[in-house]
Amino acid sequence: MVLLLQLISNGIILGCIIALGSIGLSLLYGILKFGNFAHGDMMTLGAYFAFLFKVQLGMPMWAAFVLAMALTAFVAIIVDQIIYKSLRKSDSIILLIGSVGIALILRNFIQLIWGPQNHFYDKGIQMPIKLGLGVRVKPNQILILVVTVALVILAHLFLRKTKMGKAMRAMSDNMDLAKVTGINTEQVIKWTWVLGAVLTAAAGILLGIDTHLSPSMGWNLLLPLFAATILGGIGSPYGAMLGGLVIGVSQELSTLVIPPTYKPGVAFLIMLLMLLIKPTGLMGRSV
Repeated sequence: MVLLLQLISNGIILGCIIALGSIGLSLLYGILKFGNFAHGDMMTLGAYFAFLFKVQLGMPMWAAFVLAMALTAFVAIIVDQIIYKSLRKSDSIILLIGSVGIALILRNFIQLIWGPQNHFYDKGIQMPIKLGLGVRVKPNQILILVVTVALVILAHLFLRKTKMGKAMRAMSDNMDLAKVTGINTEQVIKWTWVLGAVLTAAAGILLGIDTHLSPSMGWNLLLPLFAATILGGIGSPYGAMLGGLVIGVSQELSTLVIPPTYKPGVAFLIMLLMLLIKPTGLMGRSV
């Protein structure tokens, strides 16, 4: 029982990270209608930007966190304007292939600048806190949970309460109708990239806080991100939140019966089962 509760606790932390990344992925698909394979590497870029500001420039973590999210959003807009914008009128498969190329460019850029070795925000060892029933969590894991909840609430308020958030939801439902009603679609697309990049950068930073930084960290998490997006419902950020938690907990619980090396296979299996049983996902396609 103690082991089960500990795995569920670890799964919730992993699920929080996956949920943040999958929300951005779901938003991009809901509005631009393509699977962004560079999303994981954008997550890695955000984590390394935070490393640059905190470790290499000596800034406090909160400042590095905010600046890394902002710089990642800036890079996302630049990539969209230079590459994706010219490909939007093409078939979605062209955009998908283009995103694979962007992923390779980002990963090799990160490896060129920071090297292939692992990096850490802090090299000290944290003593876990006992929560009762034998469950132990590190202070950093509590931080991850708090930051995730705060960002999810802010994303919810942005989508539901702001004019731009409502425009994004309208475009996700029907882009042609949104254009007819006078919505500035190009502006909405830019804000979609900003919101997606901010959330995925935050996910990358939190993953780096929980474990370590490596050039392939985002790429390795790409399958769980897609699995969470499909499980929750493609185009539904709220479904992505739920899907991320389910994938995270499922991967950790799977270690009771299979070696930890095969945890990504659990995400792949869940994704396949959802596509076979209910392709629209748990919460459909609405934003």
